[in-house]
Amino acid sequence: MSSAASLVLAVPKGRIQKELMPVLARVGVKPEAAFADPDSRQLQFATNHPGLSIVRVRSFDVATFVAFGAAQLGVAGNDVLMEFDYPEIYAPLDLGIGHCRLAVAEPAALVASDDPRRWSHVRVATKYPGITRRHFAERGVQAECIKLNGAMELAPKLGVCRLIVDLVSTGRTLKENGLVEVEQIADVTSRLVVNRTALKTRAREIRSWIDRFREAADAAAA
Repeated sequence: MSSAASLVLAVPKGRIQKELMPVLARVGVKPEAAFADPDSRQLQFATNHPGLSIVRVRSFDVATFVAFGAAQLGVAGNDVLMEFDYPEIYAPLDLGIGHCRLAVAEPAALVASDDPRRWSHVRVATKYPGITRRHFAERGVQAECIKLNGAMELAPKLGVCRLIVDLVSTGRTLKENGLVEVEQIADVTSRLVVNRTALKTRAREIRSWIDRFREAADAAAA
């Protein structure tokens, strides 16, 4: 466990971590070597800054760790922020990484005969039930959500549901599973997120890190 004096940065495993590495380098943060090993079971990592450590968790858990103050800083996609809508989280900066979109998809065989404008009730497999219900409710459509954490594309194929709501990057996974994107809900990128209480109580330290990340993001975008 980190000492009270240390700040903790929560980052997601997988693709976003890889895209984050150059950002951390521009910020001047060098994690210990095990952080770069995707097979490492280590969860917390020291950095070249004695007052900053990194924890590596699932993408959805970043928001929870930051919201409850276990981490003062984090990197989270706006899909996660939209799903949980934690009031304790402040997202001051778009890091410009993790580009993808949150979309509705259905089997290609149904597209020709299906009209989304006529939907009144839909059954949807997703790990985003909150976003999904709100999206369809805005159109007066009742969404019955089936919570799945992976293998979403199998659900229509096996008769669990007709629609899925999931992240889409290239669309290749959808195509390989006979699905077609029919609606886009939101563009998604990764944001620097901050615990609001920590921002008040440790303003100088945390604002310094926000400024560093902003400079790094601006440099990458230039």
